[in-house]
Amino acid sequence: MNRREFALGMLAATKPADLVAGVETTTLIRYEDYGKCWFSARACVIPGRRRKLLMTLGQITGSDVFHHVHWMESDDEGRTWSAPQPVPGMGRVQHEGGLEEGFGDTTPEYHARTGTVLGIAQNVYYRNNVLTMPWEKRWPLYTVRTAQGAWSPLRKLEWDDPDATGMYASNCSQRVTLDDGSLIVPVTYGPLGRPDHGVCSLHCSFDGARLAVIQRGNELRLPVKRGLLEPSVTRREKGRFWMTIRAEDNRGYVTTSRDGLKWAPIQPWCWQDGTPLEMSTTQQHWLPHSDALYLAYTRKAPGNERVMRWRTPLFMARVDEQSGRLMRETERVVLPQRGDGGDKGMDAWLSGNFHATVLNEHESIITDGQINPARGYIGDVLMARIRWKRPNRLAL
Repeated sequence: MNRREFALGMLAATKPADLVAGVETTTLIRYEDYGKCWFSARACVIPGRRRKLLMTLGQITGSDVFHHVHWMESDDEGRTWSAPQPVPGMGRVQHEGGLEEGFGDTTPEYHARTGTVLGIAQNVYYRNNVLTMPWEKRWPLYTVRTAQGAWSPLRKLEWDDPDATGMYASNCSQRVTLDDGSLIVPVTYGPLGRPDHGVCSLHCSFDGARLAVIQRGNELRLPVKRGLLEPSVTRREKGRFWMTIRAEDNRGYVTTSRDGLKWAPIQPWCWQDGTPLEMSTTQQHWLPHSDALYLAYTRKAPGNERVMRWRTPLFMARVDEQSGRLMRETERVVLPQRGDGGDKGMDAWLSGNFHATVLNEHESIITDGQINPARGYIGDVLMARIRWKRPNRLAL
């Protein structure tokens, strides 16, 4: 063996491996089951003598036209589920002048210190069942589910910041619970009159009933169209935090932080050779493993060129945590593509508002309410079960 062959062998031996053993996709709800199209299907694990999965989801009948938020649960690791039931107080609210307030993009996460589930949503507004935008009235709202299964009334996350006079939201976002029970909550926000939004993270206290802002982090901006949107955060070993961000310049972005508040300048998601991924204004989410970090995302790929925002198929790939780039050889399809978009790009079952959850030490899951706008907003709720080659010590 010459020196070059030895060097290549050593490089292969030290190169991070793909930890995914396989992916199994199942359909949890078909459109025909209830005659409804469900959206923003997001689940969390509630530990205990009999572990449960709790999922929130809502009906959708048009572009961002959300209806009552529901919940359902599973006590057999997601193999069977109860029927969806409405979350109290998360239906439409009538206001003066024919304005209706609705709620969507709910993300539930278990809070170990208080034994509760904290669900953070955002409010949206409609007139004649069409989305309208009174930006100065947009903010995060949250509900708390107790260990006994009761839901609290919706409360507003108060944040009196001059940079957020137009709107602020933490919709669809993964957040981090710190060792003391406080939270790192990423937000999108903007002042009145500015079309592009920024993102930052908020350090928040939570006592099982009230969520309150303690401190904000630095601002990240990209002044292209609506700017930066729908950030998600995760924490790795040695205290390093990661944030992934939706953008509107055909890219997605990543940044890191040592404390979850002060973030480095954003960088576009790239392969290890520096080639940027083509992403079109769609969120990404984290799949953390104790031995690796993965990203779930959509991108432009052969066969989906006509699909709106390239929102199918859904991919995952391992992050090279030294460079902050994706390892192309680990990429795989998580939720397969159905439909090629048709002439207007809408005739496909679209992903994009999915969620990733650590299920147990051997599996993680991705849940997604896929929709097909071209066929009258039909769709199915899907779940991908990712099996790991090594135990995941991050499991509850």
